[in-house]
Amino acid sequence: MSGLAGTTAIVVGASRGLGRGIVEALVGAGAHVHAVSRGDASDLVDATGGRVEVINADAAQPAVPERILREVRPNVVVLNAGATPQVASLQDQTWEAFSVNWNADVKIAFEWLRAVLSQPLAQGSSVITLSSGAALRGSPLSGGYAGAKAMVRLLTEYAAQDAARAKLGIRFATLLPMITPEGGVGREFVAAYAQRQGRTVEQFLGGPPLAPSDVGAAVLRLVRDRSLDKQVAFWLDRSGLTPLQQGG
Repeated sequence: MSGLAGTTAIVVGASRGLGRGIVEALVGAGAHVHAVSRGDASDLVDATGGRVEVINADAAQPAVPERILREVRPNVVVLNAGATPQVASLQDQTWEAFSVNWNADVKIAFEWLRAVLSQPLAQGSSVITLSSGAALRGSPLSGGYAGAKAMVRLLTEYAAQDAARAKLGIRFATLLPMITPEGGVGREFVAAYAQRQGRTVEQFLGGPPLAPSDVGAAVLRLVRDRSLDKQVAFWLDRSGLTPLQQGG
């Protein structure tokens, strides 16, 4: 289908950066979007002409996913929320700083994917998580971020396997976007890695940055294009989606 009229979507981590781009893409395609955010997202409601409903909640709390899924009954769920890690080399990290993404990004993915499988969503539903290109390439200035994002990918693959085994008919996918200053996490890390390599930001990026609208377009393609259903993980750069083999 070309449009998403009649589709009800939940976007977790929706108020800024890549999450906002995802919300705007879904709304533009005709979906009814519920944006889960801990902060004030009223400007998102205004920017979309009131076509987004905001749910103020801490997405990492165990009871929250089941409650929201039960109340909203979505057929598209996008998990984008996570913490911003500290910019520091390993020797300058504390365990509290190093583990922040495990206690946010991984916990949110775990709680929501578990709830999706337990409810479960209706057949034909799509669940998309945001991992990171750091899961493939490492991220030495961001503590446990790369490992946490690798775990988000693995959790999504586990959920896909369990859904297939139970014949639930739910499509799971995970996106691994290249680093971009347009995201909430990437902005200061692009500058930090460019400085670490003795390059300008432009040289480090090697071209125009990946934009929130690019991520939104990728999410739309995963929801619409059923030929991609057998693949779970996708690298995302300026040229679009590239399927990744399990463990690749």
